[in-house]
Amino acid sequence: MKELITDTDSTGKRLDAWLSARLAPDLSRNRIQSLIGEGQVSIDGTPVLETKHKLREGLRITIEIPEPHDATPKGEDIALDIVYEDTDLIVINKPAGLVVHPGNGNWTGTLVNALLHHCGDTLSGIGGVRRPGIVHRLDKETSGVMVVAKNDLAHRHLSAQFADHGRTNELERAYIALVWGTPDRTTGTIDAPLGRSHRDRTKQAIVHEEREDARHAITHFEVKERYDAREDATALASLVECRLETGRTHQIRVHMAHIGHPLVGDLEYGSSYKTKANKLNEPLQTIVKAFTRQALHAKLLAFEHPTTGDVMRFEAAVPSDMAELIRAFQETA
Repeated sequence: MKELITDTDSTGKRLDAWLSARLAPDLSRNRIQSLIGEGQVSIDGTPVLETKHKLREGLRITIEIPEPHDATPKGEDIALDIVYEDTDLIVINKPAGLVVHPGNGNWTGTLVNALLHHCGDTLSGIGGVRRPGIVHRLDKETSGVMVVAKNDLAHRHLSAQFADHGRTNELERAYIALVWGTPDRTTGTIDAPLGRSHRDRTKQAIVHEEREDARHAITHFEVKERYDAREDATALASLVECRLETGRTHQIRVHMAHIGHPLVGDLEYGSSYKTKANKLNEPLQTIVKAFTRQALHAKLLAFEHPTTGDVMRFEAAVPSDMAELIRAFQETA
């Protein structure tokens, strides 16, 4: 870690420019910009994600520099559940526990490693590099359907669809979530901006819309089932379908926790519910305690094919561990 204090000459200067002048030749400006984007640069203890953030005198700037790693992921023979594949793209049903892209603590054993091995020479290159084009991601412990581009044309086309979030194109995403309690209405919309948590920069939180790193986030939800429903309109848990109008990191998990209904098994955003399982009857108690991930599954993905223009629609069944959990709650009704 490096720590610097800004002086009078720093006033009004861009964060990336000031750091590159102070840290050259050890760190290039591009490297500094990447570190800022990854949340590794903090001012007075708060991560700053904008490279053009303006400085003033007397600020304490800390830079966390991760250990270097091989820049080129290697192909690995990892089994994939392939839903569809052609020369432009591949659609897979990602299992829970599989990280999408190599990163801190997960440089091997990822979906990218698996795709490099599986696709081989059918990858014509993204940005001049023979690699799969990741246009959206699922959390490590979230299962479900996702699409990956195999060439530049497909990558640009699919990226544009995801950036538009289906407002003017055919993109559609739906998730199934098992949450504690039940929302006070059958359908609803959560419109609350997300940003990095002050307490833990690896986590997201609801933030004020004027905060520098605030990102617009909208989730639409519909209650599909209620378990152990009571006369006062409350319930033990609910099965909820969530549709994304934006695609922020951990969006569904943070939004559902924000309205008081965190996902079952989500110890990151629903840790206050950890002891709730102790009050459940058997066998539900044992099944809930054994479910050690967030109960979230990407069940539906629809998009326009980048070459043919056809609307492609794919669905993935809820995996066995989550299906067992849902059945256990259904039997409480």
